[in-house]
Amino acid sequence: MSLSAIVKPRTISKLFVAIEQSEGVGARVRRSVGTARLRNFSPFLMLDHFFVSGKAGFPDHGHRGQETITYLLHGQVDHEDFTGSAGTIDEGDLQFMTAGRGIMHAEMPRPQKDGSAVTGLQLWVDLPEKLKGCEPRYRDLRKEEIPIVKPSDKVEIKVISGESYGVKSLQDLAYTPVWMIDATIKPGGFISQPLPEGWNAFAYVLEGDLLCGTTVAKQYNNIVFDRDGDGVEMSVPDNYEKNARIVIVAGQVLDQEVVQYGPFVAVSKEKIYEAVMDFQNMTNGFERARNWESKIAKMIR
Repeated sequence: MSLSAIVKPRTISKLFVAIEQSEGVGARVRRSVGTARLRNFSPFLMLDHFFVSGKAGFPDHGHRGQETITYLLHGQVDHEDFTGSAGTIDEGDLQFMTAGRGIMHAEMPRPQKDGSAVTGLQLWVDLPEKLKGCEPRYRDLRKEEIPIVKPSDKVEIKVISGESYGVKSLQDLAYTPVWMIDATIKPGGFISQPLPEGWNAFAYVLEGDLLCGTTVAKQYNNIVFDRDGDGVEMSVPDNYEKNARIVIVAGQVLDQEVVQYGPFVAVSKEKIYEAVMDFQNMTNGFERARNWESKIAKMIR
């Protein structure tokens, strides 16, 4: 199948707006995956579009059993964990974090000199059961490492993970196979994006309005697709005044139960109980949390 032509576009199963809510310390998020409208859409557990201003953020907290993908749209975010890893992701960068058997970390957006909010997307992805006990790891993906393809003068696509118009991303960014495509479409522009057969997929509108087939999607809408086609088609009509920007995400479906308690994800209630006990007792993966406090979170204490 040509990567610039789709035999059969997928149909839309649902479209809804991500409602803004509080999260962390002083942060606001628009959550679309992980709500009553879309829960445990394997392998996806949560998608937050976050906005953080001033001294606020996501201080020391634990994870187990999943991966997180953080895509920074504006500003800088410092991160630090109990393994000794620390660093900063800048605008346009991503961080792929595998919690595995357990990690404690902090993610703190830097206050902007102009007072603007630090913004980005954070996607939680389930881990296959056989990998839930793996050691935690990080992979920062810098914007310079992300290939860009321009199928026309009205479309620019950042191939974060996966493939678009014959251009492939860097490989092995996450344990669970996930594609992520960031497309900006000008009025008069059109994209045809194939997706792997059988994978679940959705698209989140960051900016502007667009057409997905004949359906109008607006800013902060999440478009959820059925698995009945080869990919998706999107366009911005000539008479629209603004560009549209959309992130298309697809992931391999995991054949396993999903039991989640906050930042702990397992395949049974018993495993969740074990995760809570291990976190409280600082055992079986959380030993390094004992007496550990991040430096970066102290700025809001």
